[in-house]
Amino acid sequence: MSDHLRHSFRIVAAAALFSTAGAVIKATTLTSWQVAGLRAAFAALTVFVLLPETRRHLTRQAAAVGVAYAATVILFVQANKLTTAANAIYIQSTSPLYILLLGPWLLKEKIRRSDVFVLVAIAAGVALFFVGLDAPVETAPDPLRGNLIAVASGFACGVMMIGLRWLARIDRLSAASSVLIGNVLAAVFCLPFVMPVGPVRVLDIALVAYLGIFQIGVAYYFLTKAMTHVPALEAALLLFVEPVLSPLWAWLIHGETPGTWSLLGGGVILGATVANAALGSRRSETNT
Repeated sequence: MSDHLRHSFRIVAAAALFSTAGAVIKATTLTSWQVAGLRAAFAALTVFVLLPETRRHLTRQAAAVGVAYAATVILFVQANKLTTAANAIYIQSTSPLYILLLGPWLLKEKIRRSDVFVLVAIAAGVALFFVGLDAPVETAPDPLRGNLIAVASGFACGVMMIGLRWLARIDRLSAASSVLIGNVLAAVFCLPFVMPVGPVRVLDIALVAYLGIFQIGVAYYFLTKAMTHVPALEAALLLFVEPVLSPLWAWLIHGETPGTWSLLGGGVILGATVANAALGSRRSETNT
């Protein structure tokens, strides 16, 4: 197997692990705060062990980005407990909208005409989730509130991505450290909301351990080792395995089916994001 193919498989494996979050979060009987906090604690330990380089770049800049990371993962868990897995991941995928809006201010990146199309398309996609709101079901008891929290998660994710791009300019190696710091911050922040803890199933502990160790820790290990060896556009497209598989796992495990408007909105958002990645790659090639 060639090096390129091996690293591409690592990115696909990372995306596949990321995609299991929604279905596994819904399978636990723990509260969203308990899942978010324990998941982050397991993830922090895993990243600390698997990626020793994260321990050597614990800078203030990495900590700042870690705050955005912590907000992203906490809100994502909250959203998954309230709305469908499809809605949670599709709406979080609106992060490019905030990158394009905030980029000129925070990164001094200019908005081009083609960006306007992407902005309008993503905004339209989000609106579709609220035009035909899914009916409440056992695995998604409050779709409206869950969708709104997913919007906040998408914003936090956009801020985090901007932060990672900023770190790449000043201290590339500290970007991975922000994942370690972010998980520590998420675990600490959730701690006051975890109590009281009633009887806990062994299965719940196993599921949360899986989420922290494999769905985050091992996935980020694969992603970190592969990203510098695969072109940015190809990596972005391979990571789309996550939003494609996430609703599938939820359907297979819980019988959860997103509504027509949600699928349409998700398709618009993902299509606009692919277009944005392609345009960004073309600009990079032109500049070089």
